[in-house]
Amino acid sequence: MDAVYDGAEALEHAFSESYDALVLDIMMPKMSGIEVLEQLREKGICTPVLMLTAKAEIEDRILGLDKGADDYLGKPFAMGELLARLRAMTRRKSEFTPNLIKVGNISLNKENYEISNEKSSLILRNKEFQMLQMLMNNTKRSISVKQFMERVWEKDSEAEINVVWVYISYLRKKLEALEANIKIKEVDSGYILEI
Repeated sequence: MDAVYDGAEALEHAFSESYDALVLDIMMPKMSGIEVLEQLREKGICTPVLMLTAKAEIEDRILGLDKGADDYLGKPFAMGELLARLRAMTRRKSEFTPNLIKVGNISLNKENYEISNEKSSLILRNKEFQMLQMLMNNTKRSISVKQFMERVWEKDSEAEINVVWVYISYLRKKLEALEANIKIKEVDSGYILEI
């Protein structure tokens, strides 16, 4: 579980991570929950979203649901109800979240860590999978080395920064073996998936 304090940060986390569910407050600083939701849905991110709001107007609820929210909860609310609604949404997760991410001619299967094209497939190791998933969820944005370190090696205090480069080279070789029409390109202090 990750907590963030503004809409821009919520969007960044949602693009770079895979979550079972998202809880967005409508009135977040920098970017509203509705704006975050719109951008997620435009990018094809189908993670279930529950909207929190202090606004009691039915029009606000309709707007959120029309923009792609899966549920709505007004403030003040009971924590037990919030948790029950999240459990219900995640039970139905398969209805919301596809198991495949597709970019170019490459598909990434989130269940078995397999990358494939129309002809063949390879199985990724856990860290390779996490890195490629971050890149595929952010095709128009670069992922910094720091972001990879925080997300993929978060509990490994012994990991050094060059480990990211090593895993990027593993991924490049696997994409090349599959004759992918996508490439991992180095930009500034990070990497981007180029189509």
